[in-house]
Amino acid sequence: MITFASPPHCWSTASNGLVVDTSAGELLALGEHLGHCQSSHRHLQSLRCAAHSVRGFVAARLVTTVLLPAVVLGMTLWLV
Repeated sequence: MITFASPPHCWSTASNGLVVDTSAGELLALGEHLGHCQSSHRHLQSLRCAAHSVRGFVAARLVTTVLLPAVVLGMTLWLV
């Protein structure tokens, strides 16, 4: 039989059993933080958006993107 010197620790939350709710001050601070993060990474976000657009364009036309250079190369080799 195993006996503990002290009772095992039970899980508790920071609310200590009270109802958890977000205060207006916390929401304001979070909004300011998100606004600051978005403004500081604006150029990176626009670059990411442009890369995503290019990737979508090429992915939608993958067969054409591969086939067109192959046809041009084949025609060049055939005519020479």
